[in-house]
Amino acid sequence: MSPTVFKEKNYRFHFFSKEEGRMHIHVISPDGEAKFWIEPTIALANYSGFSNKQLNLLQKIVEKHKNEIAKKWKKHLKTRNN
Repeated sequence: MSPTVFKEKNYRFHFFSKEEGRMHIHVISPDGEAKFWIEPTIALANYSGFSNKQLNLLQKIVEKHKNEIAKKWKKHLKTRNN
């Protein structure tokens, strides 16, 4: 299961249900994919296909949506663990 948290421009931001517990978000588009850690600070974990310009934009989007991501992460984990 890979629930979508939000979409912006041509990017889909989502979680994978069976992955590590450290808060993070995945991003996918036709250009590539990336993973950003949310805690303890927002940081790029890994990527493929994106340019540095795209990665900078994606990090800004993640920063803008940090609270929404955290809220949905906690809700998703609660649902998954019940």
